[in-house]
Amino acid sequence: MADSLVIVESPAKAKTIGKYLGSKYIVKASMGHIRDLPKSQIGVEVENDFNPKYITIRGKGSVLKELKDARKKVKKVYLAADPDREGEAIAWHLAHYLELDETEDCRVVFNEITKQAVKDAFKTPRKINKDLVNAQQARRILDRLVGYKISPLLWKKVKKGLSAGRVQSVAVKLIIDRENEIDAFIPEEYWSITAKLAHEKSVFEAKFHSVNGEKRELGSENDVNEVLAAMGNSEFLVDEVREKERQRHPAPPFITSSLQQEAARKLGFRAAKTMSVAQQLYEGVDLGKEGTVGLITYMRTDSTRISPIAQEEAKSYILDKFGSEYAPEEPRVYTKKNASTQDAHEAIRPTSALREPETMKPFLSRDQLRLYKLVWERYIASQMSSAVLDTMTVDLKVGPVTFRATGSKLKFPGFMKVYVEGNDDGTTEEDKFLPPLAKGDVTQKQDIEPKQHFTQPPPRYTEARLVRTLEELGIGRPSTYAPTLETIQKRGYVAIEEKKFVPTELGDLVIELMEEFFPEILDAEFTAHMEGDLDHVEEGTQDWVKVLASFYESFEKRLEVAEEEMKEVEIQDEVSDEICEKCGKHLVYKMGRFGKFLACSGFPDCRNTKPIVKDIGVTCPKCGEGKIIERRSKKGRIFYGCDQYPGCEFVSWDKPIDKPCPKCGSYMVEKRNRSGGKIQCTSCEHTEELPEEQDQADV
Repeated sequence: MADSLVIVESPAKAKTIGKYLGSKYIVKASMGHIRDLPKSQIGVEVENDFNPKYITIRGKGSVLKELKDARKKVKKVYLAADPDREGEAIAWHLAHYLELDETEDCRVVFNEITKQAVKDAFKTPRKINKDLVNAQQARRILDRLVGYKISPLLWKKVKKGLSAGRVQSVAVKLIIDRENEIDAFIPEEYWSITAKLAHEKSVFEAKFHSVNGEKRELGSENDVNEVLAAMGNSEFLVDEVREKERQRHPAPPFITSSLQQEAARKLGFRAAKTMSVAQQLYEGVDLGKEGTVGLITYMRTDSTRISPIAQEEAKSYILDKFGSEYAPEEPRVYTKKNASTQDAHEAIRPTSALREPETMKPFLSRDQLRLYKLVWERYIASQMSSAVLDTMTVDLKVGPVTFRATGSKLKFPGFMKVYVEGNDDGTTEEDKFLPPLAKGDVTQKQDIEPKQHFTQPPPRYTEARLVRTLEELGIGRPSTYAPTLETIQKRGYVAIEEKKFVPTELGDLVIELMEEFFPEILDAEFTAHMEGDLDHVEEGTQDWVKVLASFYESFEKRLEVAEEEMKEVEIQDEVSDEICEKCGKHLVYKMGRFGKFLACSGFPDCRNTKPIVKDIGVTCPKCGEGKIIERRSKKGRIFYGCDQYPGCEFVSWDKPIDKPCPKCGSYMVEKRNRSGGKIQCTSCEHTEELPEEQDQADV
């Protein structure tokens, strides 16, 4: 008969842990938090040291009864919620509800859900950490004060359903500031000169560098003509050759933010999806004969630390799989990014380096496998030797003009044999070989290509870029990024266009009001400082009530001013030329999560909506009569279809082009990925390069 009750958050976690602990333990799930602040009121007694008025969450009655009944049958209760602030708070609320003695060692934490880790954790239970609980309470109350004090103002002055928050408001402002930068950007002309040269049957390229040893910018065609005139018909003579060896080091193992960024780049996952799939891998997957096992360590962390035992296992795997030259002599230690980095958990890694992704294929869904592979490869690579590249820089003289050619080749792949970190531009490093050249060699000129360019504005934020920026500014914490990005879209403050954030008129308006009346909420430095204070609460070096009191003193005064001076704003919808086919009124432009759409101006009496379609200038390859238009799926993904639908059911995820395949006559499409794009036939293997302006526009 069981003599202990273990409470975790989810049924999946309960199932995994139950198999490890055996019949002496009853394992139940609380289904997350059991108590919270009420939704109908602010629920915080500001005058009474910010005392929170917690209530039982609606719908948790049956769960709580089950937990209370189980409690009566056992001698000991263990609270095994996740090893973070939220988990500690859940444990504290459970202890309060079940009338447990908080001074007892009832709290059990583990960074990975494996048999050994769970059994070890139950050997060393501890007391509930009130500093962690207070840190969670302080964040919850602070967010409640900001949200429940500013939001009603926005409802009254702008429209119902709006909200404000510490992190979400800064995120929206970053997106708006970037859009303003793009709008204000004035392109500047510049030129380049590329020489195509040959030496000993090898062809390579060199770029214009300087004149008479002085670096010169080419700002116009006149500048280019001056350089070409100075070159005359002189030969390209090798003036200097510099060769050196360069090391490239692996990226550290994942933390929450870097996992979200890399999953966005390489897998196309939204931040919320990444965290959802990671949670599944953490809580446990049925591996057949091996049973249910947690495949990765806890996924909410900002530490790159790896346990010595895990490092030893990874080293053993690397030695066995790749050989001694691929394992560094000393285990790699990655430094903290900044002083605010918490080191309570390890980095995100597989619970066993020996579980190769290929062997997990039969047990995982497609998304689970792709994310697990990403985590596994990043971790193994982080424990491997550095890559070694041979680099070569060659200066060639053409009269007084210098051209420079650079090349590199991979001498030793090291960690790159397993994994290479992505980047936001989608570019990849490739070998650029140069022929063997020596000072005094004469090369043969094949072509000289002057080219005009224009500077580009800064790119809009993708999810990956925005997460990275928030992290660099010290705003928010690992667990906040995914819900923040979801919230700013649900509220209609931003939309997604071509996987990039675009501010809406509503977002502009709300941030404008916030800047006028609550500038500190939008101040990245102020918000980062507040995050630091909340971290100090967690460390036990700062009192949570004093942190809240310090913030609320000035915030309350700003609220009073805003109540008096904020004017009501009416948002006017832009009227289109289209007429609603259901009621005859004009359709107006609305902004949704995935961009603009048309809706009837007679709402709520008429709820007709229509997507905004874009004619791409291509005749339908199926029916030959309709036009191909750009559409959006329910999830916001762009696809292409015939405007004669449902008469013609042609659809394509790839953009068709108005040119038949020169080999077989079938229609061709643009194929795009993170490293560029190409034109490809849909019937045969014929491919073509995208025109450069199209390729650049997509970056």
